[in-house]
Amino acid sequence: MLYKFKSKASGDLIMLEANGRRVLEVIGKEAGPKGIILPEQMPAAIVALQVAIALEESHDDDAPDTVPREGLGLRQRALPFIEMLERNHKAGHEVVWGV
Repeated sequence: MLYKFKSKASGDLIMLEANGRRVLEVIGKEAGPKGIILPEQMPAAIVALQVAIALEESHDDDAPDTVPREGLGLRQRALPFIEMLERNHKAGHEVVWGV
């Protein structure tokens, strides 16, 4: 399954299910097949993602002798989503998925 996030102020953003689910869980949204993020919810969602990114990166810094994680981290996965939220918050548009 893919998550396809849509909005009026930016292009569509497509994420694999695991990545979309993680982003939605971080911002406190149910990772269901349909949903909406309202403009007034976006600032808190952006902060939640930034905090989660910082926590992930600080955890990585605490263990310098470990093998680097394979694949992309939350920062690379979430930055396009954060940009989408910022753009739509400024324009006053919601972000939806599954519709």
